[in-house]
Amino acid sequence: MATPTVAANAYANLAKMMERGGVEKAGQAVAGPSFSALLKDTVGSVLEAGKKSDAQTMAMASGKANVMDVVTAVADTDVAVSTLVSVRDRVIQAYEDIMKMPI
Repeated sequence: MATPTVAANAYANLAKMMERGGVEKAGQAVAGPSFSALLKDTVGSVLEAGKKSDAQTMAMASGKANVMDVVTAVADTDVAVSTLVSVRDRVIQAYEDIMKMPI
């Protein structure tokens, strides 16, 4: 249940990360974050979205939160997890394609 706004924000964040990493400017390579650091940050943000969703759900169960806040938090977590799984699948496919290349 991803809204267009959530998806647009996810793509905008990805575009910002891609701009910072390894772009050459005036003959000099700009050092960006390593792949492992980028992966660690992404997994951390997905984990934080899950924790936020859990906290909202618990708050609703105790009568302290609005249903819309819970639905929004769950949708954000769903988009984050779906994006992470898609990236994982692409990385695995790229690895398999490289392993199939003749030497």
